[in-house]
Amino acid sequence: MSEYLRPSKYIDFDDEVVRAKAAALAAGLHGDLVIAETCYKFVRDEIRHSWDYQINLVTCKASDVLKKSTGYCYAKSHLLAALLRASGIPSGLCYQRLSVCDSGAPYCLHGLNVVFLKGYGWYRCDPRGNKAGINAQFNPPHEVLAFPIREPEECDLSGIWAEPLPEVIDVLERYSDIADVLANLPGLT
Repeated sequence: MSEYLRPSKYIDFDDEVVRAKAAALAAGLHGDLVIAETCYKFVRDEIRHSWDYQINLVTCKASDVLKKSTGYCYAKSHLLAALLRASGIPSGLCYQRLSVCDSGAPYCLHGLNVVFLKGYGWYRCDPRGNKAGINAQFNPPHEVLAFPIREPEECDLSGIWAEPLPEVIDVLERYSDIADVLANLPGLT
């Protein structure tokens, strides 16, 4: 479980700003469930999805996502993992393979989180941000993710990653324009 509790280059809750935000979000709260839900709602609702809001800024590290208040799904999941880990709640990353155009090729990865809750075990949640047609919620033990699996070529990738996938990092660090990220979304190789 320790790998889901430590800071890293991208899940950098050792950053002073991230630690302070995690402490502020958890202030006065008791129990992993309520702290996890508070962190989740903050990232989902207060950190804007770069493409949805057309914010031409690409972030990757949790601290940058927090400081800039924006990120793609992958970057937002890095921030949620960092906030949860800073509060002593084990958290990892997970991914879905989804159709980019709602049906058929091309396909890309979608990033979300998995959190270990004492009363439920590992629970997936999706902080990408809600909009028309997307209504992700934090409702353990029921998963209410942004995107359901709808066709045979789509899938939930098995596994819980302590660190972001290399192909995700590659895209987020290579491109500085959100349109370039959209044109090169990470996929399965």
